[in-house]
Amino acid sequence: MPSPFPGMDPYLEQFWRDIHARCIIYAADQLQAHLPADLRARVEERVVVEPAFGTARSVYPDIRVVERGRGRATTRVVEAAPAVAEPLIIYASDASITESFIEIIDVGSGRRVVTVIEVLSLANKLPGEGQELYRRKQQELRDGQVNLAEIDLLRAGDRVLAVGVSRIPASHRTLYQVCVYRAVASLPCYEIYRAPLQERLPVIRLPLRSTDPDIPLDLQAVIDQCYRNGGYDEDINYSVEPDPPLDVEDARWADALLREAGRR
Repeated sequence: MPSPFPGMDPYLEQFWRDIHARCIIYAADQLQAHLPADLRARVEERVVVEPAFGTARSVYPDIRVVERGRGRATTRVVEAAPAVAEPLIIYASDASITESFIEIIDVGSGRRVVTVIEVLSLANKLPGEGQELYRRKQQELRDGQVNLAEIDLLRAGDRVLAVGVSRIPASHRTLYQVCVYRAVASLPCYEIYRAPLQERLPVIRLPLRSTDPDIPLDLQAVIDQCYRNGGYDEDINYSVEPDPPLDVEDARWADALLREAGRR
């Protein structure tokens, strides 16, 4: 059974590590079919530290109860041993994770990187080492005149697209967003794609070399494949609110949609 949502399914966010990995593989496969013969879509990896978000890592200490024995009464009073104090546990560091992204390379020019496609994760969107590394990578790609496509399908965290939020008009500040930086244009520019909850995810245009036509990437087809191959129709409980929760207007729309689809 497909997802009841016409576009991005907000319930997939709780499974983002799996969804992220699938998105990268499925998108690379889709792109390869459209690339010129001398270009390749390759999956690359980096190791980042993913910070904890909200209270996901809170630890509640146990309470030890010491009870006196209820044996036969005697004239001797047995004192109970003092309870051992339970410490608050603080983890030494956040866990490191392996994160994938796509590079389109020119095999005829020493594997020069032409375009990079990033599907954003919490490591990119929450303050910390991962976000700092990502910001540096954005700048390095701009300096190296490499095209960059950023696909943000997460509601949690900060907006970290290469173009500042203040430069994006309200009409394109949707729940999800896609930003494509064209480094090879006569005048480098950013292209912003709308991706509201209520609509199908867009088919975006990816720039390659200046002599190549753009190639399409159908984001909805990628997410649909993630949902289908991951068996999420049997794993998601649509009777509860997604995590993180939607705002009031989107939650009202989602509730009507799910009731009409018989999922609530």
